[in-house]
Amino acid sequence: MARETAKEKLERMTQIEKPLWEKGLRVAGIDEVGRGPLAGPVVTACVVVDPRFLVEGVDDSKKLSEKKREALYDEIVRTAAYIGIGWVEPAEIDRLNILNATKVAMEQAGSECEGCCFLVDAMEGLRLPGEVRSIVHGDALSYAIAAASIVAKVTRDRYMIELDKTYPGYGFARNKGYGTAEHIRALGELGATPVHRRTFIGKFVR
Repeated sequence: MARETAKEKLERMTQIEKPLWEKGLRVAGIDEVGRGPLAGPVVTACVVVDPRFLVEGVDDSKKLSEKKREALYDEIVRTAAYIGIGWVEPAEIDRLNILNATKVAMEQAGSECEGCCFLVDAMEGLRLPGEVRSIVHGDALSYAIAAASIVAKVTRDRYMIELDKTYPGYGFARNKGYGTAEHIRALGELGATPVHRRTFIGKFVR
């Protein structure tokens, strides 16, 4: 099978958006990162795409290298019609649970996008100022959602790298708060920090 070209990939990734743009709708993609880590916030991004300025290479952030994500992030920020960020800290995650915290963060990210058609990666029940369409595996199928996944991922990763300076020893710059062997070992030796999710780490700390 011939390898997909950048142009073909862009064509495929905008199949959901094109009929909406043709109707004159503003399309916003929303995605999250950080539902699974033991530490740090859950972060969401809302990207309103300007169809005149599409960026080749946009894809699900999990499929991209860190270097590629960083380069695409800069292009998405430069070309998007709007970008909103939602952010829920660990204490609030513990209070709400991670599903509800993610919903809150998504609603924060999209709250300023009145009248958009929101394409959201596999999340139901959101209160947003426009039509909401939940798309399973949306970050692999929708340009707008994939762009949001990149913005959310880079935003959170940069923050976790900064947290590593405040809380050395846990490897946040490398593991971004996920439960790697290094991180779990540090929890046992150093205990929890204020940026750990207490409801996530009970079995790892005394």
